[in-house]
Amino acid sequence: MKYHIIAFFAGFLLDLLLGDPYWLPHPIRFIGSLIAKIEKCLLGKERERDEKKELYRGAWMVIIVLCSTLFAVTLILFLAYQINVYAGTVVETIMTYQILATKCLKTESMKVYHFLKNQTLAEARKAVSMIVGRDTQCLNEEGVAKAAIETVAENTSDGVIAPMLYTALGGPILGFLYKAVNTMDSMIGYKNEKYLYFGRTAAKLDDFVNFLPARISAYLMIGASFLGGKQFSGKRAAVIYRRDNRKHASPNSAQTEAVCAGALGIQLAGDATYFGKLVKKPYIGEAIRKVKFEDIRHANRLMYLTAWLSEIICLLAMGLVYIF
Repeated sequence: MKYHIIAFFAGFLLDLLLGDPYWLPHPIRFIGSLIAKIEKCLLGKERERDEKKELYRGAWMVIIVLCSTLFAVTLILFLAYQINVYAGTVVETIMTYQILATKCLKTESMKVYHFLKNQTLAEARKAVSMIVGRDTQCLNEEGVAKAAIETVAENTSDGVIAPMLYTALGGPILGFLYKAVNTMDSMIGYKNEKYLYFGRTAAKLDDFVNFLPARISAYLMIGASFLGGKQFSGKRAAVIYRRDNRKHASPNSAQTEAVCAGALGIQLAGDATYFGKLVKKPYIGEAIRKVKFEDIRHANRLMYLTAWLSEIICLLAMGLVYIF
């Protein structure tokens, strides 16, 4: 437990310092590559769609990806700790760092911020298209800013707090299993013609593993709103959260999005286009003022405050378990 606590905190600090450099090989890319290869083998290019067969194959893909991830992470950790506890702690620290995505999320969203600040809308659309699933080519400046803010808000749970909680609970093994589920959902969890059945198991499993973390993330973000100063309204964040946390097709996506909208006093969500198809979505929050590109920076600050609050609580909890 002592070495787990050290690795947990050191990994968090590494994430804040280094982020995800493009030149550095990342395990999630390997998981993504594995998912793509299995999808190619199992889904294929059948002319006639068979719903039951696709559901069955999609479930098998989830099993294969999770078992492969479990085997690889367990083996690496076991071999590292067999050398000595110091080698094991270093490897666990690196793994923890790779599980979290705090600085990476900030870096990518702040690219959008800088393009909007410099009034290069085409570049801002391109930058935001790298971090959202919707069509971005027709978005105006406000639409681009909203898309970036929504991504930061939603991924505060998916990319930061949820993996942090699972890693605190079960080390890198549970942390990487969560990331594998999340990666599958982001690649095949769409409700379109291609993935409606094949990706259903991955999508439902992602909803399940994120159910509690998404709500914990929301309450942590409300707490961060109270601690963040005059930029945020903790009281309004709590009110909008209670009112709008179910205004999304996913049971989890609106949780932190509602808090962020309330904290900043802006309106998020609404209709969006995916793969050329308009999807009707309710608004989240109240338009007390217009969304500005500066709100991307504020959303990132709120994410960092939430991450630190979660890290401190996790460290205290693990410390108590270690003492008693």
